[in-house]
Amino acid sequence: MDERQRIEQLRRELHEHNYRYYVLNQPTVSDQQFDFMMRELQDLEARHPELSDPNSPTQRVGSDLQEGFRQVAHRRPMLSLANTYSAEEVGEWYESVSRGLGGEPFEVCCELKYDGLSISLTYEQGRLVQAVTRGDGVHGDDVTANVRTIRAIPLVLPATGYPDEFEIRGEILMPWASFERLNREREAAEEPLFANPRNAASGTLKSLDPKVVASRGLDAYLYYLLGDELPSDGHYENLEAARRWGFKISEGMRKVTSLEAILEFISYWDVERKNLPVATDGIVLKVNSLRQQRSLGYTAKSPRWAIAYKFKAERQQTRLLEVTYQVGRTGAVTPVANMEPVQLAGTTVRRATLNNEDFIRSFDLHIGDMVYVEKGGEIIPKIVGVNIDERPIVAQPVTFIKRCPECGTPLVRYEGEAAWYCPNDSGCPPQIKGRIEHFVARKAMNIIGLGPEIIEDYYRRKLIRNVADLYDIDVQQINGDGSRDKSAQNIVGSIRKSTEVPFERVVFALGIRFVGETSARLLARHFKSMDKLMTATLEELQEVEGIGEVMARSIISYFHNEQNREIVERLRGYGLQFQLSADQTARASDKLQGQSIVISGVFEHHSRDEYKMMIEQNGGKNVGSISGKTSFILAGDNMGPSKLEKARKLGVRIVTEAEFLDMIK
Repeated sequence: MDERQRIEQLRRELHEHNYRYYVLNQPTVSDQQFDFMMRELQDLEARHPELSDPNSPTQRVGSDLQEGFRQVAHRRPMLSLANTYSAEEVGEWYESVSRGLGGEPFEVCCELKYDGLSISLTYEQGRLVQAVTRGDGVHGDDVTANVRTIRAIPLVLPATGYPDEFEIRGEILMPWASFERLNREREAAEEPLFANPRNAASGTLKSLDPKVVASRGLDAYLYYLLGDELPSDGHYENLEAARRWGFKISEGMRKVTSLEAILEFISYWDVERKNLPVATDGIVLKVNSLRQQRSLGYTAKSPRWAIAYKFKAERQQTRLLEVTYQVGRTGAVTPVANMEPVQLAGTTVRRATLNNEDFIRSFDLHIGDMVYVEKGGEIIPKIVGVNIDERPIVAQPVTFIKRCPECGTPLVRYEGEAAWYCPNDSGCPPQIKGRIEHFVARKAMNIIGLGPEIIEDYYRRKLIRNVADLYDIDVQQINGDGSRDKSAQNIVGSIRKSTEVPFERVVFALGIRFVGETSARLLARHFKSMDKLMTATLEELQEVEGIGEVMARSIISYFHNEQNREIVERLRGYGLQFQLSADQTARASDKLQGQSIVISGVFEHHSRDEYKMMIEQNGGKNVGSISGKTSFILAGDNMGPSKLEKARKLGVRIVTEAEFLDMIK
């Protein structure tokens, strides 16, 4: 056997062992044997780079080479399900299905509703070719490189009999055990803890480093098969076929023919779900026949043939030990309840948010109180009540702090706001780090590789104290002991490349209070340069549509701060874009003057941002939602069904990409 043949053999065997271990839970080789085979394959692939394959088992560890995520259109929209919360509502749905089918008999597939991140997987010739998040339902992020590291998802199907091309959807999850381990590691490293497994799974899958994804023990369950050549008209039967092909399909799935059987399934899993290794927050009910699904169709937002039943939040009682305080990017101070550990919805809860001072007063909270804790939607722990009868005689009321817990600055409360703020925005560590995280974000300067953990590391090493310091960092400073040379080069390269980011995103990246992505674009297009924005008066700022007095005063306050002005001038010196480009300022025509236009869908010839610029260059106005004042919708492929329905109701004209381009010629 030559080395090429041995590589193919090892790949086949390792895929099979992955399937048996992670999907069937029936390993046939020891971990040591598996590792020996993996190392042999790695050595052979290193000697034969011409035989590289992204679906090789060796690629599950991830690569250092990863850019920002590309958005792609879903071939079929990923709609959300309508929710029900009672047996009565389930009964109403069941009756509506029966009416919609004209009394024709139907089966319902009952499934567990896993609490994770929705994913769409596309396979061709039995090989994974693309993994896309739900996104907005019309298009999502291409996270294929990260999904390849999740061992429960087959890269190459071990079986036969599947269509040449199909899509299978499911949920990416972080099991309770992985979640608890991850938070223990973060706590030991003095890093912020994840609030729940869903957030941890989502944050992990969106990491720009597949090695991080590979290390965190994500899992996956698949629950819907789509394609032009499916094996059966039955949804349940298709999932059973997918199970035979090598996919991880939940054992908690049952096909029933009556409302009584549905309610029995719900009742069973309302208790038994607490013994599952992953988080669930309800039951999904689907009409089993695909033909009947097509007959029932969709509303503007969700399918009529499926519905989600949400479990009631679990409630427990525990003792309030103390209240601590966290400071966010904007300086808002959030009180946190620290409690005696209590098991709640599958995990140990020790902390719960208290929102603000008014929330604390509404419950008359005392240290030592026995409090009732729930998980809102099975996710965020929150205090929902106090057992006054068990209040200790010596219990002291909770009083909100007067000074910042991080820097000691006296707190302030702005008119009309419930939160207290630390005004020391230039010297308070959490605010500084939070502003840097905002600055490097994808929709701001898009600096790849600088997540919260890296920023914390650089701050601790005194490499950065504000956003301008990023542009002074060199590879040697980052590299330190020499073990991070490649990642250091990538980060420095991304920092340098960020100087090309357009002016409107630079305005957003500054993190001026109340100035979001849309308002930053409006300000940039109106004032056209940083100099004019910095010197704008209150009246001039309020001339910009959508900019009110509160935001205008915040902008003035930001630029009147001497430290902020110094940072801005340093950024100017590093070459950031401080004015609109010639392409952005050029006015092509007045052909769209006075027209309000909504953009929806995916386009062939230009990006959505490019079309927004064309609209403005031709005198039009971009708006985000459809109303009676909307002139027309520029519609690409996969336009959202809810927007399409609303446009029809309001009589708003739909303009295709080709028609629009002809319109502005």
